[in-house]
Parts: sequence; C-alpha cells; structure tokens
Amino acid sequence: MEDEMLPSLRQLARDLKISVLTTTRAYSELEQEGYITSRQGKGFFVMASSSKLIHEQLLKKVEINLDNAIKAAQTISMSDDEIISLLRLLLETN
Repeated sequence: MEDEMLPSLRQLARDLKISVLTTTRAYSELEQEGYITSRQGKGFFVMASSSKLIHEQLLKKVEINLDNAIKAAQTISMSDDEIISLLRLLLETN
C-alpha cells in the first residue's frame, strides 16, 4: 500500500533468514526502480502513485506510440519534416 513503512533491513533479513547484504541490495534495487523510497532516519516506504516508476511507465507508452506512428508515416513515405509538422499541428490543437 502506498506510503506504507517497510520492515527495516535487519528485521527483513532476520524474518527471511537471509543476509543483511541481500536485503540491502534488494531495497537498493527497488529504490532505483522507483518502487520504494528511503527517508533519512525513518526507514523505507512504498512510493506514492505519482512515483518515478509511474512516470517511466507512461513515458515508455508515449515512446511506443510515437514509434508506431513514425513507422506508419514511413510506410506512406512521409518525410521527417511532414511528420514533425503533423505533430506540431496536433500539439497546437490539444
């Protein structure tokens, strides 16, 4: 659940009977990917829905859609300038 506090590194390692190094590495990767955040002196927390992860997912969706649009435009032999002009026109009307 968003903004929920996670177990401490040591507690999680103890509960799972694994190395603290392993839990540290796991939390670090989760933080880098935008799933969790660390707060100095307070611990680790689940990221809010406006997290970097959600932004990255939406950015990826935009990239895929733009890539598909470019491929479709190239199929009908549109030039780069024509594609850019169309994009500008669409941006102005939205």
